[in-house]
Amino acid sequence: MNTRVTIQDIADALNLSRNTVSKAINNTGTIADSTRDLVLNKAAEMGYKQFSYIDIKSKKIKETGKNTNLSMELAFITTSRLDSAHFGSTMIDKIQHELSEIGCSLTIYRVLPSEIEECRLPLSLSLERISGIFCAEVFNIPYCRMLASLDTPVLFIDSPCIMSEEPLKSDILLMDNESYSYSLIKDFKDKGYAQVGFVGDIYHCRSFYERYTSFRNALDFWGLEFNKDFCMTGTEGRAYAERTVNYQDYILESIKNMKKLPDMFICANDFVAFDLMRALRQLNITVPDDVMICGFDNSHESTLVMPTLTTVHIHSQLMGHEAVELLLSRIKEPSLNYRIMHTETNLIYRESVRWS
Repeated sequence: MNTRVTIQDIADALNLSRNTVSKAINNTGTIADSTRDLVLNKAAEMGYKQFSYIDIKSKKIKETGKNTNLSMELAFITTSRLDSAHFGSTMIDKIQHELSEIGCSLTIYRVLPSEIEECRLPLSLSLERISGIFCAEVFNIPYCRMLASLDTPVLFIDSPCIMSEEPLKSDILLMDNESYSYSLIKDFKDKGYAQVGFVGDIYHCRSFYERYTSFRNALDFWGLEFNKDFCMTGTEGRAYAERTVNYQDYILESIKNMKKLPDMFICANDFVAFDLMRALRQLNITVPDDVMICGFDNSHESTLVMPTLTTVHIHSQLMGHEAVELLLSRIKEPSLNYRIMHTETNLIYRESVRWS
C-alpha cells in the first residue's frame, strides 16, 4: 500500500534538516538556490503531494525528444512590482520554469495607469506573436473586460470583484480564501473569545471579498455574532470626514471612533495587517495583549514584524503550476467552459494571536 510522503521523508533522503526542507517547499526563510532546487527535485521524485507534478512534462519531452509548443510565446501582465516580498514572484518563477520545460517563452509586462485608464495593452505587447496571457494584480473592471474580449486566451490570477454584472468570460485562478476562517474562528471560540472584526476593502478584488464572506460565514457557522462596528471595510483614499485620507489614516480614525475593540481583527492581507499594527501602536494598543491580528499571504515581512504575524500561507509554486495548466488547456481547447479554481492555503499561527 502506498504511504504518504512527508517532509521528514524528504529530509531523511537528502540528509538535511526538516526545517531546511520545509523552507524550500513552502518558500519561507533563506536558503541557497542549489539547496532549494535539490529539495524540490527530490520532492517531485518521491511524489510529495505538492510537487508530484513537477517532472511529468519534462519527462515526456525528454522521452520523446519532441516539443510541440516550440516558439509559443506567452505574456504575463500586472500592475504591481512583483518583488521578492510578493507571493507572485515565486509563482512567476514556477510559471517560467514549467514553460521553459515545454519550449515556451514568457515576457512580463507592467501595465501603466494611463494604459488602464485608456483600456489599452502595453505598447510593446503584440498580440500577433502572443498565444496566451496570464493576468495578475489587475482589478480594474473595464480593463479586465477588455482583456477577456480579446481573441487571445487570458487567465486571471485573482480578479476584480464583480457582483451585479456579467462575470468575466475567462478562467480564474484563486487561492483558497475560505477554509482558514473556519479553523481560526473555531479555535478562537474554543478559547473563550467571541468578538471578531474584519479589516480591508472588501471590493478591492475577488480574493478580499471571498475572505470577508468566509469571515461572515464562519461566524455564523460557529454561532458567534457579527458586529459591523468592528469592521473597517472602506476603500483606500476614500472621502472620510469630508477629506481624503490614506489607508493607514482611515484605519486610525476608525479605531478612534470604536467604543471598544474586538478580541481579534482578521485582515484582508498581511499589508493591511501591517497598517493596522502601525495605527494601533500610535494609540498605545498592544498586540496581542489588547487585540489579536491575523493576516493573509505569509509575506516575508510577516516574520520580521514584532510581534510576528499570524497569517495564511499561499502555495505559490502550486499556483504557478495550475496557472500553466489552465492557460495551456484553454489555448488547446478554446471552447471549454470557463473555470474557477482555488489552490490550497494553510493557516500559520504566530505571536500576534494568543490563546491564553
